[in-house]
Amino acid sequence: MLHSIATVSLSGNLHEKLIAIAAAGFRAVEIFENDFLTYNGSAREMRKICRDLNLDIICYQPFRDFEGLPQLERAQAFSRAEHKFDLMEQLGTDLLLICSSVHPKALGGIDRAADDFSALGEIAAKRNLRVGYEALAWGKHVSDYRDAWEIVRRANHPNIGLILDSFHLFSRGLSVDAIRSIPGDRIFLVQLADAPKLHLDALSWSRHFRCFPGQGDLDAKGFSEAVAATGYAGPQSLEIFNDQFRAGLPKRVAEDAKRSMILLEDQMAHSTTISTTEYAALPDKASCHGVAWVEFSLNHAGATHLKALFECMGFSKTGIHITKSVERWTQGDINLIINTEPNGFAHSHQITHGPGVCAIGLQVGDVQTAMARATRLRAHTFTQQVGPGELEIPAIRGVGGSLIYFVSPKSEVADIWRREFKTVSAPSPSKNLTRIDHISQSMPYDEILSWDLFYRSIFDLSRTQQVDIADPSGLVQSHALISADSSLRVALNGSMAARTSSSRFLSEFFGAGVQHIAFETSNLLETVEAMRARGLDFLEIPDNYYDDLQAKFDLDAALFAKLRANRILYDRDANGEFFQIYTHAIGDRFFFELVERRNYDGFGAANAPVRLAAQSRDSRPASVPRD
Repeated sequence: MLHSIATVSLSGNLHEKLIAIAAAGFRAVEIFENDFLTYNGSAREMRKICRDLNLDIICYQPFRDFEGLPQLERAQAFSRAEHKFDLMEQLGTDLLLICSSVHPKALGGIDRAADDFSALGEIAAKRNLRVGYEALAWGKHVSDYRDAWEIVRRANHPNIGLILDSFHLFSRGLSVDAIRSIPGDRIFLVQLADAPKLHLDALSWSRHFRCFPGQGDLDAKGFSEAVAATGYAGPQSLEIFNDQFRAGLPKRVAEDAKRSMILLEDQMAHSTTISTTEYAALPDKASCHGVAWVEFSLNHAGATHLKALFECMGFSKTGIHITKSVERWTQGDINLIINTEPNGFAHSHQITHGPGVCAIGLQVGDVQTAMARATRLRAHTFTQQVGPGELEIPAIRGVGGSLIYFVSPKSEVADIWRREFKTVSAPSPSKNLTRIDHISQSMPYDEILSWDLFYRSIFDLSRTQQVDIADPSGLVQSHALISADSSLRVALNGSMAARTSSSRFLSEFFGAGVQHIAFETSNLLETVEAMRARGLDFLEIPDNYYDDLQAKFDLDAALFAKLRANRILYDRDANGEFFQIYTHAIGDRFFFELVERRNYDGFGAANAPVRLAAQSRDSRPASVPRD
């Protein structure tokens, strides 16, 4: 399958877009007319640029308002088409995309439109050019691909063919079944786009909310299977209009585009309805079995502050690295790493982003398979020099330039602690905290779709429904990715508002990353009381919250009194109960959450506005001391 993308899908000028498209691994491109019109160069110069980048220009588009016009406007349309043919010859492309007319004077009639295309086909044939006809979902007379195909069929010209766009089909609720009866050689181009299901008019939906296959709710695989059944063997091209993508870096968006096409091809390779020999299958998705460790990069003063917090939370320092300034702190199944090494990746991350999480170790079913899939999906791998006795642990780049290490469950993890760390003490008998419940990552709003695709394409994760959370300074959008056994939960957060907690996290520390980590306990009341006894203070929640809480849930009086006294938040759904509490922020960079789940699968979204408001009011903590 030849992967292509329309230049309209990316931000930047035309040259910047083409460089990003080629770097992402595409070998074909559609030139969008507005991109060329604003390009400060000739068509022949653009042709050379594409040739040097090893990019084929497979289409020039769009040509609007052609068919079914009155005599004067019809003559003008044919004159415009001749001009585009001249341009196409200079660009070195043979296909012009014509979308169904929205011209106010356009006349209906299948035969009238077919006659227009038949006449245009004769002109195109003299130049060895082709014309593809696409049904716009909001076309004046033609908005259904089946009508567009009938026009192409009746035009009966070898230089006139059909262009299929998945969005225009699905946005009108049309079935893909009729596609299967269209001869594959009469389809000149296939365009793909996904989108979330929204109750909008088709034009607004299309212009702002398209996304790459796998990022939305439309059946890109079903559409592609129907196209494959025709015998079509041409390019599959992405045509995406999306406000977030237009605001994003072209390099990152192009990489996401290529990743989505590789993922779709993998899905097609496993299809049971078509011949799949032409599609490349990927190694299986990585199954997740929990977080092996979380690594913090700090300077020495910052590490002293964090160690004191860990001690109050009941963690014990159980190991010191054999060659580096790195410590292991444990409690239950939780492993936290404090890295104050003055050189290497962790130090660079700390200098760039400030104190915080620089790496996460994930336990996966098969390390080599996970790395092979991640590499095929164009994840950026990471290696660094290892010292004597150290293990070389496979890793890829994650959110905000952090690392994701891959380790196998139990045995390899235990080997890391045994080989690389000197034991300094046995784990504390305090096991109030049992495991990492979830990790929350904040990122620019325009990157949420990107990182969602990144995680779900590599790992076997399901996605929860997006929720909008009210921060005092704007809305924060959030959803979670969860493994089958719930051993890995990752919450993705982003906001368009500049002053929300999520946005300040990004602007003040130069990029995305882990904003908080939640630890699970089987008895939050007991755990919190023990931590308070060791001197730990928690985020203050207003009395108004508790007055409402009692009225809302009619809690047992004794339980309610303890929740209020300890500033614990509470939620309940049809299945169970949820208890949560938060520490103060550490160096303005990150904080911790403690949770207790009683047959409850959510994240206490109803409490999030209360927590965000409390954090906003919370006096800005003193920054972590600097060396």
